Amino acid sequence: MGRNLEDIDLKAFLFDMDGVLYDSMPNHAKAWVHAFKSLGLEFTDYDVYMREGMTGSSTISEVFASQLGRTATEEECQRIYKFKSQCFENLPQPPKMKDVEKVLSAIQAAQKEIFLVTGSGQLSLIDKLNHSFPGVFARERMVTAYDVKKGKPDPEPYLIGLKKGGLRPEQAIVVENAPLGVRSASSAGIFTIAVNTGILRDEELLKNGADLLYHSMEELYLDLPRILGVTKNLR
Repeated sequence: MGRNLEDIDLKAFLFDMDGVLYDSMPNHAKAWVHAFKSLGLEFTDYDVYMREGMTGSSTISEVFASQLGRTATEEECQRIYKFKSQCFENLPQPPKMKDVEKVLSAIQAAQKEIFLVTGSGQLSLIDKLNHSFPGVFARERMVTAYDVKKGKPDPEPYLIGLKKGGLRPEQAIVVENAPLGVRSASSAGIFTIAVNTGILRDEELLKNGADLLYHSMEELYLDLPRILGVTKNLR
């Protein structure tokens, strides 16, 4: 923490996807818990939320190391993650996060650019976003699993987002919901808004570097005029 809104020459917002644009974390939690339970391994919903943003292989390897005392093989990682993904796809389509459209519309009205920074590697991602949020997201303003070598909490995803936009850290604000995502953005030197849309304790987000914290997209939307007003006149 420690960055100030007054120091931001705001040009763009960088959004995470799961738990921010879509209320998809409950489904991810069900899928991960089921996948590990099928192997006789313990994993809770809270564990899922705490590891959101971590690559699937990293999550699996971490659980194997802590509960089995060994590293998961590449074959095991691929097989388990494929099973988890199938479980996720079999669940009902997650809805858009309540009030996120109002947030995006307000940002567009203020003529700020909107970027996506996600660990997702869905091939149909751009089509999904265009269907859900027409005219908001463009491929050239997206960072996905295919663009990075290191996932969150490494700062690389958000640094790539800045590079794609020709932005400096002090020209952007990140909107995140996960501790690892918050740490990634904060480590990249970007002012970071955490929206706690899940089951985590606020302290998990604050201690990882959140500069502002809200508990819903509505709270963020209601405070956007202040955020935009503080930053919009800077040169």
